[in-house]
Amino acid sequence: MRNLKNTLALAVAASTLAVAAPAIAQDTGATIGFIGGFTGPIESLTPPIFAGAELVVQQVNEQGGILGGELTMISADSACDATGGATAADKIINTDNAVAVVGGLCTGETIGAFNGSGLSGNVVFVSPASSAPALTTLKDNDLVYRTTPSDALQGVKLAELLLSKGVNDIAITYVNNDYGKGFADALSAAYTAGGGTVAANVAHEEGKADYRAELGNLVASQNLVILAYANASGNTILRQAVESGNFTLYVGGDGMVGDDLLSGIDAAAVEGLIATRAGAPTGEAVDIYNAFTGGEGFVANATYAPQAYDAAFLLALAIEKNGSTSRDGLSAALREVASAPGEKILPGEWTKAVELIKAGTDIDYEGAGGPLDFDAAGDVDGIIVELAVEGGAFVEKGVIQ
Repeated sequence: MRNLKNTLALAVAASTLAVAAPAIAQDTGATIGFIGGFTGPIESLTPPIFAGAELVVQQVNEQGGILGGELTMISADSACDATGGATAADKIINTDNAVAVVGGLCTGETIGAFNGSGLSGNVVFVSPASSAPALTTLKDNDLVYRTTPSDALQGVKLAELLLSKGVNDIAITYVNNDYGKGFADALSAAYTAGGGTVAANVAHEEGKADYRAELGNLVASQNLVILAYANASGNTILRQAVESGNFTLYVGGDGMVGDDLLSGIDAAAVEGLIATRAGAPTGEAVDIYNAFTGGEGFVANATYAPQAYDAAFLLALAIEKNGSTSRDGLSAALREVASAPGEKILPGEWTKAVELIKAGTDIDYEGAGGPLDFDAAGDVDGIIVELAVEGGAFVEKGVIQ
């Protein structure tokens, strides 16, 4: 495991855009892709994630570029959907000839994109947000990685958090996709093993206007866990649950952490709502990243923004390490720059990294989201933090120990 060498631009459906900070004289360089749901159920979460990756493009080009030229990032909307992911990947990989891909965000779109063109194209994907356990077992020829921990961990930590608060029974509803089911399975198993009771566990389909029938099957507990997306079924279910008056405590996972979750809902009715998401340890790397000022829309601690920054920075380092825009050898280079042994590279230290690579010195990137030592499946360890709704906004409460 750990010993393996291991600006915001507005996006609309089916659009692509190129991002490049100051042009560099040479005609070399590299292009990476970004695949994410600019429309669909996570459209409110995607822009700041994209902005985190964009900041890397800006920093690399301001510090001399990549392979003697310019780093460019082309984005494509995949609408948090497997079919959309495949379409986006086809354009970015086969038309735009991206060397590697940051993305997708939803697990289904990542799998759809990779299986659609990534595997046949020998393209490395690094997802900042695909957290479903299904990604761990994907047959990917060591090409798919993620900079966020699996929901196998988030489910366990959420279970431990609820039990520590004396919440001894819950009802779960989850969006019926890889993310929702994987998270619900992990939560249910850990919660039950810890002595809690899952009184109901109900899947729901995305895109409905009315979830009252599903909510009617969840009233066996007053503690409702919603594993869905903030500006899609998550908002609708939460709003209708509040209207029903059948629940007293509301709980969500990382997909629920967004301002759109509370749209149309009396904030006082969901005061104290509990949520979880991937976090970062304390340390110099995290402090450096949190001090960055990015383009319009950049919010350093936005959900999955640090992980997107890390994904893009790692890919840029791997391309520089690989010495060309060839896709061959990039996976091995990624593992080499991501973990020990090597001289530490912190966020923003592009010039230092390039000098060390050119000198033949091993490097070890320590990211905005913490160390990134990929295991055999391309997964990383991580930490999960607790959030709560206080005064109509999400407030981070600390690491779940």
